[in-house]
Amino acid sequence: MKRLLTVLAFMSIGGSAQVALANSELQKHIDDPNQWAIQTGDYANLRYSKLDQINKDNVGKLQVAWTFSTGVLRGHEGSPLVVGDMMYVHTPFPNTVYALDLSKDGQIVWKYEPKQDENVIPVMCCDTVNRGVAYADNKIFLHQADTTVVALDAKTGKVIWSVKNGDPSKGETNTATVMPVKDKVLVGISGGEFGVRGHVTAYSMADGKLLWRGYSMGPDSDTLMDPEKTTHLGKPVGKDSGLTTWEGDQWKIGGGTTWGWYAYDPEMNLMYYGSGNPSTWNPTQRPGDNRWSMTIWARDVDTGMAKWVYQMTPHDEWDYDGVNEMILTDQQIDGQDRKLLTHFDRNGFAYTMDRGTGELLVAEKYDPAVNWATEVVMDPKSDQYGRPQVVAEYSTEKNGEDVNTTGVCPAALGTKDQQPAAYSPKTELFYVPTNHVCMDYEPFRVSYTAGQPYVGATLSMYPPKDSHGGMGNFIAWDNKEGKIKWSLPEPFSVWSGALATAGDVVFYGTLEGYLKAVDATTGKELYRFKTPSGVIGNVMTYAHGDKQYVAVLSGVGGWAGIGLAAGLTNPNDGLGAVGGYASLSNYTALGGTLTVFKLPD
Repeated sequence: MKRLLTVLAFMSIGGSAQVALANSELQKHIDDPNQWAIQTGDYANLRYSKLDQINKDNVGKLQVAWTFSTGVLRGHEGSPLVVGDMMYVHTPFPNTVYALDLSKDGQIVWKYEPKQDENVIPVMCCDTVNRGVAYADNKIFLHQADTTVVALDAKTGKVIWSVKNGDPSKGETNTATVMPVKDKVLVGISGGEFGVRGHVTAYSMADGKLLWRGYSMGPDSDTLMDPEKTTHLGKPVGKDSGLTTWEGDQWKIGGGTTWGWYAYDPEMNLMYYGSGNPSTWNPTQRPGDNRWSMTIWARDVDTGMAKWVYQMTPHDEWDYDGVNEMILTDQQIDGQDRKLLTHFDRNGFAYTMDRGTGELLVAEKYDPAVNWATEVVMDPKSDQYGRPQVVAEYSTEKNGEDVNTTGVCPAALGTKDQQPAAYSPKTELFYVPTNHVCMDYEPFRVSYTAGQPYVGATLSMYPPKDSHGGMGNFIAWDNKEGKIKWSLPEPFSVWSGALATAGDVVFYGTLEGYLKAVDATTGKELYRFKTPSGVIGNVMTYAHGDKQYVAVLSGVGGWAGIGLAAGLTNPNDGLGAVGGYASLSNYTALGGTLTVFKLPD
């Protein structure tokens, strides 16, 4: 096996001087391809492994090495971590964490079982998922469903510190992982469907002290914006920009929650993330652009101050959250080296930006079925610069309250939801799990009550007309051209996170339960294996004892699988997903299992 001892130039974001600025111990583990220390694989969200013992020539020989049952039946998102000889496995609610000794056949070293009030379950929008734990400073960090952030001793599982990040009685919950950066742990919040005002918080890694918090909307003192220095498409945002596009006090229950993935550039000392939908889903009740929901953020890690923002879907009318991951790459455009950020948004457009300045370089549809907008205007001289051009037929606001707007593509779960894409520096392609789903959307007037659903829309979902009949595609995307290079149709949404490797193999999972391996260049299927349940977890890889392994959590659920996970049967339940995915029960059943693969000895 090739064990690379240095970070390849094309993988580097910053150099050794910048590495010293980050958490040096964590950076050491991230740089070691034999380990997988944070959910995103690295700070750039590449989800690329330099391991190549498993490659496109032998991946077809993969076999199951071992399995582990989590003992929980709901949707299993995220992935295990591997640090040294230890593997850390998490579950959905009740958010149990296991430490398994890889040198002793996966023996359980410790088990953390948080005591949470089960009343948090009905406040969680779209299943009781959790996207995993993170490692740093000899600690395991977990953000529980009830918003308790805990730091556990990585060797013993003992609680070192814990803090409360929100209040479930107000609808504030958590489904996301955290990201350790330098001496901080970066944490978001869920609950946009309950009128929660989104924020990102930095806690001290050492003792849990709150260091800064930046809200998605509100006055500059809340959003941590400088009206002259913080920019939107190159222009200053102006004073209290998080207030002026809201009517009255609607911003106080404005949504923009932050339950997605974070990225970090050590050289620029900037973190990147997206904010979600504005509250309520009825656009008539919140006139204006509703800044800064649906926005890509670049914040200084030390102070939390926003350097730049870009709002992708002003005045959202379809629940197209902007929380999907930001993928950081160093590539050439027109012969010039550029530090790029690529983002596959729920709204069906893929954006390529300069991550230092927020300049918009590419904005193209990554599913031809997308129809709610014709384009994103790319002319900086236009007063529509950076704005999607909405098609009146699919405008839920123009059609009005209590009117069913039909045939909108994509559906509210987006052309891609939180399921993360991967990038290979060898091919310069992004591998994207997508939803190929449309919807009918009927908004209605709703009143706000703390802790109660604040949605205001009825949805139904179905595959696009005149397509392959399925509800998903797995695609390869060129972020410089803004084009699909190849596309693999799937019967259901691809709700699993992808993994790309130096062996020229890309892995992903399916809702029916398959782990699949495809050729990174052509998309040709090389291997498939049916796991015990639907896969909505993220594929990861590691090495132990000179052997490369591939691992994935199966356990159907999430928004797409909420009907199975929660036993729902009304087609409009699960915010419209139950009817769209009703046939999924013919292919898989509940059950949380970690399946680990290897090549034959």
